[in-house]
Amino acid sequence: MTTTPRAAATMAILVLAALSAFEMASSLRPGAGLGMCRASGYLPGRSGNCEKSNDPDCCEDGKMYPQYRCSPPVTASTKAVLTLNSFEKGKDGGGPSECDNAYHSDEEKVVALSTGWFSDMARCGHRIKISANGNSVYAKVVDECDSVNGCDDEHNFEPPCANNIVDASPAVWDALGLDQNVGMVDITWSEE
Repeated sequence: MTTTPRAAATMAILVLAALSAFEMASSLRPGAGLGMCRASGYLPGRSGNCEKSNDPDCCEDGKMYPQYRCSPPVTASTKAVLTLNSFEKGKDGGGPSECDNAYHSDEEKVVALSTGWFSDMARCGHRIKISANGNSVYAKVVDECDSVNGCDDEHNFEPPCANNIVDASPAVWDALGLDQNVGMVDITWSEE
């Protein structure tokens, strides 16, 4: 059987489309690939009025930021990166918390989880245990650390979160005895 150049080109396009669809589907599954969650796309950066109260990373025009629809699998001791965020009105947290459409005092032990861990609001109101440097604290999930969207007013012109972020209020940092000036600390967390 002879294949025409047009048929070969059509077949090649179909194979590439199937591989692309498979790659996209794989990137959406937690633990996809080599036990990791891969980027599902890239967001072009756009700078703007970025509130800098907790020294956030602000978007840069034209820079490409990875987007994640998944997070690493949750275990009894999930590795993550703790970041600092104010959930108060007018601060770097942006709008009100997604779970309860409210703002929260910096004195409350509250967190936002990366998109995959937030799981379409399934963890709203749940308490999680956060451990670092031999200390532990319980905090309530009140928001999503959006791993897909960003670089806009709603997200304080900050890029999308990485897929392994527990974004915590100053009260959580204080309870763990951590220096807020550091801004990022390796932690583990688990569901209560």
